[in-house]
Amino acid sequence: MKLVSFVEILLLLEACSLVYAVNNSDNLSSNFPVIVITWNYKDATEKAWDVIYNQNRSALDAIEEGCSLCEAQRCRKTVGFGGSPDEAGETTLDAIIMDGVAMDVGGVGGLRNVKNAISVARKVLEHTKHSLLGGDLATDFAVNMGFKKESLQTDESQAMWKQWKANKCQRNFWKNVIPDPTTSCGPYRASDVKDDESTPVGSEENHDTIGVLAIDSKGHTAAGTSTNGANHKIPGRIGDSPIAGAGAYADQDVGAAAGTGDGDIMMRFLPSFLAVEEMRYGATPSAAAKTAINRIVQHYPNFFGGVIALNRKGEYGAACNGMPFFPYYVANPTLGPKLFSIQCSNFNPECYKEGKIC
Repeated sequence: MKLVSFVEILLLLEACSLVYAVNNSDNLSSNFPVIVITWNYKDATEKAWDVIYNQNRSALDAIEEGCSLCEAQRCRKTVGFGGSPDEAGETTLDAIIMDGVAMDVGGVGGLRNVKNAISVARKVLEHTKHSLLGGDLATDFAVNMGFKKESLQTDESQAMWKQWKANKCQRNFWKNVIPDPTTSCGPYRASDVKDDESTPVGSEENHDTIGVLAIDSKGHTAAGTSTNGANHKIPGRIGDSPIAGAGAYADQDVGAAAGTGDGDIMMRFLPSFLAVEEMRYGATPSAAAKTAINRIVQHYPNFFGGVIALNRKGEYGAACNGMPFFPYYVANPTLGPKLFSIQCSNFNPECYKEGKIC
C-alpha cells in the first residue's frame, strides 16, 4: 500500500512538472523573439520584426536592418543622410551595435560621406578588436570594407543650413566665447567671462535617434542606435549614440536599454548602462528606465530625452522627460508590432519650442 502511494506521488509530481514545463514554454514562446524601438518608427519596426520573427534571423541582423531602413528613409531627418547639418553645413553620422552575448561593441562617430552608419558599426564589431572609430578614418575603414563613399548632403539639408546662417546661426552650441554667440555666427574665441549657464532643450525634430533592443528566438540579446546627431552642432561633435552605456547597452544575463534625446547631457550619466544595472538588481524595465531618467533630472530638470528597456524575460518599459509623451514600438509573437506611448515628467511647453533656452 505504501509503495503504491509513493509511486502515485512520484507520478503526480512528474505530471505537475510536465504541466509547468509546457506552460513555461508557452510563456517563453509568447515573449520571444521581441523588439523594442524608440519613437513611432513603424516601418523600421516592421522590418526588424520581419527579420527576427518571420525570417528567424539574429538579434544583430534585426537591429542592423531596422536601423538601415530608417537611415535610408531619413526618419524625421534625424537619422541618416541629408539631415542635421553641422555649422559647416555637413551631415555626419553616429551609430552603435552591441552584442550582449559576447559583450562586444562596434561603433562609429562623426562618420563622413558614407550612408550606412549602422552597417559600418557592425563591421567594426565583427572585423576589428576596437569598439569605436571616428571621422575621416572611420570613412577610410568603411571604404576598405566595401562601402560607397558619397556626399551626405542634400538640397534640403543645404537649405536648412543656409536658413540657419541667415538667422545669425541661432540656435548654436557655443558658450563663454566672444563675439556673443546669441547674436553672431563667429568665428569665436574663448572668453574668461561666463555668460551662459542655461541649457539648450531639444525637441523631437532635433534628437530623434533610433534605438533598437532585440532578443531573438535563441535568446540572444543585442542593442543598437543610429542618428545624424544634433542639428547645427559644432563640427567634430560626437553624441551619446555611438557610446556603449550611453546610447545603448546589452548584457545577455540581464537585458538591454537605449537612450534618445539630448545626447550631450545624457552621455554624462550613461543611462543605458544604468538601466541595465537596475534590472540586474531586480527592477522592472519601466522602473529601471525611470531611475536612469531621474538621475539626469537631478542635475538637468528640463532636459529632453527618453530611455527604453528590455529584460531577459521579454518584459519592456520606458521613461522620459521634457516632452509631453514618448512613443515607442514593441513587437513580440503576442502583440505583433504595437505602438505604445507614455507620459513624461517635467514637460514645459515653452522649453519645448525649437530654439528655446530654459
